[in-house]
Amino acid sequence: MPRINLLPWRQQERAKRQKEFGLAAIGAVIAAAAVTLFTVWGYNWAIERQRERNELLKSEIAELDKQITEILGLEAQKQRLIARMDIITRLQRSRPEVVHVFDQLARTLPDGVYLSSVKQSDKRIELKGIAQSSTRVSTFMRNIEASPWLANPELQVVETLKSGGAGSEFTLFATQKSIEPAEDEHRPGRKAAKPAGASGT
Repeated sequence: MPRINLLPWRQQERAKRQKEFGLAAIGAVIAAAAVTLFTVWGYNWAIERQRERNELLKSEIAELDKQITEILGLEAQKQRLIARMDIITRLQRSRPEVVHVFDQLARTLPDGVYLSSVKQSDKRIELKGIAQSSTRVSTFMRNIEASPWLANPELQVVETLKSGGAGSEFTLFATQKSIEPAEDEHRPGRKAAKPAGASGT
């Protein structure tokens, strides 16, 4: 019976398998390296994109902060303008009142009473003057109480004249009234009422 030597075939098969294993191992290493490189590149790209978004957010936030500062400045300027307009409106409203107050002071002054100083702070009026007697000061205060533009007379000081002349120096305070115009007078189509005793033409 003939003998067949299989050793060369087995060696060739073993070499073939080792070669295939080496190629597979090299392929696996290459594939792992490619996956690793791709993963690292992906992470780096994501990080870079996030950095760009962060920089964009920072610039937008800085722009918003600038706009907020400008808005706050405009709001403060608006409040200052409103305060000035309010002061101007009150001054314009008080202009005719001042005229009425001085007119009433002239009307309420009795004979023998002379004013030397008139000072006003808001609605409070300080009156200084000379009176021939305390009775005339009392009359002046009653006239102030009856005035439509003045009220709350308060006598502060009464002193005899140091020069030895007849009369006394006095200081009193009064409050200015604010007379609001009647609503009917400004209502469109409303006729003003005639004074008592007036006859039509």
